[in-house]
Amino acid sequence: MSKKVGGSKPQRYIQPSLLMALSNGQSYGYQLIHSIGEYGFLRGDAPPGMVYRHLRQMDEEGLVTSKWDAEGDGPAKRVYAITPEGSEILEAWILHMEKQRDRLDDFIARYRRMETR
Repeated sequence: MSKKVGGSKPQRYIQPSLLMALSNGQSYGYQLIHSIGEYGFLRGDAPPGMVYRHLRQMDEEGLVTSKWDAEGDGPAKRVYAITPEGSEILEAWILHMEKQRDRLDDFIARYRRMETR
C-alpha cells in the first residue's frame, strides 16, 4: 500500500479517546497514555506531551476535572475524571464518528458496485 494512502493525524482522536477512557472511571495521566492506544487510533503509546496538553485543555474547558492524589507511595499524582459536559462531548464525537462511518461505507459500496461492472 502506498504511503500516500490514508491520513496520519492520530492526534485528532486523542480527545475522544481520553474521554472514553475516563468514562470507565477516574485515572492518572500515565495510565491514560498507555490505555488509549487500545482504541486503535495510535500506534503504541500516545505521546505524553500531547496527552497532558489535551488533559490540561479539557480541564480548562470543564470536560474533565483533576485533583492531586498524594496517597500511597511516591510523589503526588494528578487524577482525572470526566464531567457531565465531557460525557456530552463524547456523545457528540460518537455521533460524528457514526456519520463518518456511514459516509465511508457508502463510498466503499459505490466503489464495489463499479468494480462489478
